[in-house]
Amino acid sequence: MCEGLDIQAAGVAAAGIKAAFEPTPAALGLFLAAGNFGLLFGAVAGGRIADRVGRKAVLVAAVGVFGLCSALTALAWDMPSLIAIRVLTGLGLGGAMPNLIALAADVSPERSRNSAIALTYIGMPLGGAVASSIIFVAASTQWRSVFLLGAVAPLVIAPLMVWLLPGDRPAAASQVRTADPRIGFRAIFADGRLPRTLLLWLAFLLSNLTLHLMLSWLPLLLQGRGLLRSDAALAQIGFNAGGAAAALLAGMVLDTRWRRASIGLSVAALPLALFLLANAPAAAAQMFALAVLLGAAILAASVILYGMAGGFYPPQARGAGVGSAIGVGRLGSLAGPAFAALLLAAGRPPQQILTSVLPIVVACGLCIILLTWRKPTA
Repeated sequence: MCEGLDIQAAGVAAAGIKAAFEPTPAALGLFLAAGNFGLLFGAVAGGRIADRVGRKAVLVAAVGVFGLCSALTALAWDMPSLIAIRVLTGLGLGGAMPNLIALAADVSPERSRNSAIALTYIGMPLGGAVASSIIFVAASTQWRSVFLLGAVAPLVIAPLMVWLLPGDRPAAASQVRTADPRIGFRAIFADGRLPRTLLLWLAFLLSNLTLHLMLSWLPLLLQGRGLLRSDAALAQIGFNAGGAAAALLAGMVLDTRWRRASIGLSVAALPLALFLLANAPAAAAQMFALAVLLGAAILAASVILYGMAGGFYPPQARGAGVGSAIGVGRLGSLAGPAFAALLLAAGRPPQQILTSVLPIVVACGLCIILLTWRKPTA
């Protein structure tokens, strides 16, 4: 939830930042992408280090770092300082998610692993919904309060995690500490895993591009289509809430015999929801319903990918495997907001920006289908 709140905070605060600093569209896009730039390196390094020293220590440190940096974001005095601090925040954020997913996979029985990963992951969109709801109680000039709220929660939670969070599973921790330090990264390509790992990376890249474009720009795109600021904020809350519900449901169904049917439904729903959001009349109720559907489809696809990554690698390489997939996915997180910013700078209307994402989500769906139907290496 802390990560979701912080990631969403950038998009929620964008209108206030525009009024405060009057950035160019390119500078605003760089700000929206800056956190994901840090996330890229944090995810790869955090997962890799955790395979060697243990997941709990790295997870607690990552949460503390992004909490502190989120507080510093509220003190930024211009766009360069804002962008620099967001990069540092991203380093902490990046170290958190791969270790959350790997730890959930480590301590869960195989028959319910996807449900456990989904239950962990849905905190992200729920935190995003909290960030979006701030619009209803704070004026755009109070954008700094969004980052302050995003700082308080992780700084309170980090010491509680030291006390309450279960440590690494002893068998996994033992394997990690006695292994060759290079084995974690080598193992993600060993035993015939190379094609599946590369396909997983591509799917993460395309999925994160779509997700973070929407997290960063959806409120502004909907306002560009004619919605009031409050209606656009409500649609963003629906995007996150619908995504959380669908992600949890998808994780539960993935542990049943309906696994392939649910994956096919998610893959088909994503381009349909995006097409309708781009072309339907801009009525508040209709946009809200379509935002819920779009969030549900995107977050369900994300949970499917996290479940595949969490269950695909052995414990001694799980941090490196999940971290590398998330790290490659962060390239998409960088590209998504920047892609929308470039289209806006070129004068493209919101409808065209949304429509331009359609080939990306279709390609992502094909990757997921191939990963689903390709028999994994034992």
